[in-house]
Order: sequence, then structure tokens, then C-alpha cells
Amino acid sequence: MSDELGPALAVTLQALRRDRGLSGAALAELSGVSRAMISRIENGDAQPTASLLGRLSGALGITLSELIARAEQGDRRLARLDEQPTWTDPETGYRRRAVSPTSGGPIELVEVELPPGARVAYPAESYSFTHHQIWVLEGTLAFGEGSEEHVLERGDCLQLGPPMPCEYRNPTGRPCRYLVAVTRRG
Repeated sequence: MSDELGPALAVTLQALRRDRGLSGAALAELSGVSRAMISRIENGDAQPTASLLGRLSGALGITLSELIARAEQGDRRLARLDEQPTWTDPETGYRRRAVSPTSGGPIELVEVELPPGARVAYPAESYSFTHHQIWVLEGTLAFGEGSEEHVLERGDCLQLGPPMPCEYRNPTGRPCRYLVAVTRRG
């Protein structure tokens, strides 16, 4: 999703919530995001952070990639670099690009650039219906998986364990770039 697609994201979140028969209060309870914030996002009055989108998409039973793809309304087999939707977290500068042509398929590839010193946390619910592998392309990634921390360098690949709260952190003064491969749990 490009940064200009905030209004489409607002409409998509509201439609997904309603399609699932959830009130704003019910989604707030499931996601841990306040009802007021959900309302502000759906009305286009607030730009959600990566962490908030992760919590909301997890509560809605979809991946962050699927949420962004639905906002983009793309269904294609080839994703050229200049057509791949990107989104930048307004809080951390974390930039996320949906590399896969479509989301919701058997595998999704997501490229992330995490600025120096940035950290992005997701609750366990964000991982409850997917398997993740993280492959560091450049830089250093400190990945907190529950109480365990993995320090990953260029070329390292980590397969996540059972769903638990996770945090992506760049402990260095240089950007960290990594690829996340996501598949649905059976």
C-alpha cells in the first residue's frame, strides 16, 4: 500500500470489521486497540502504526499483507518493483513492501526496512494463524520472541516458534533490511 492509500485502508478496516459482524467495541476487545482509536482510523482521522495494524489484522483473522492488499484491491500474478505496495509506519519510519503479487495465497513475501534504533512490537495474536521466517538481507536485527532474543546478521534466517509476542528491533546506527516469508497455519 502506498502511503497515499490511508483512506482506502480506513474503508477496508471498517468493511472487514462489519463483514465479521463486529462492533467497534468487539474489535477493540479482540485487538487491544481502543475503540476510540479504531473509530479515528476508520474515519481517516488517524494514521495507524505498524503495531496497531498488526493487532487489528490479527484480530480480524488476516495477515497484515492481506489487509494492505485488500486496501490496494490488487489481484495479479506479477508484481513489478514499482507496483509493489509499500507502507511506512508514521511512528517509527518502518517501511514495509508487499513483494508477492497477491496476498492471502499459499506464501507471502514482505520486505521490511527498519530504521536505526527503531522497534516494532506485535502481540501473539498476530502470529496465531501464520508461520513466519525472517531472512536478514542487510544490517542487524534483534528479534524478541517472547522472552528469547535472537540477534540476526546478514544472511541469517529464523523460523518463528509458537505464537507469542514478538518485537523487531534495529540496535545499530544503520538501516536493517529483511524479508519475511509468511504461510498460513494448517
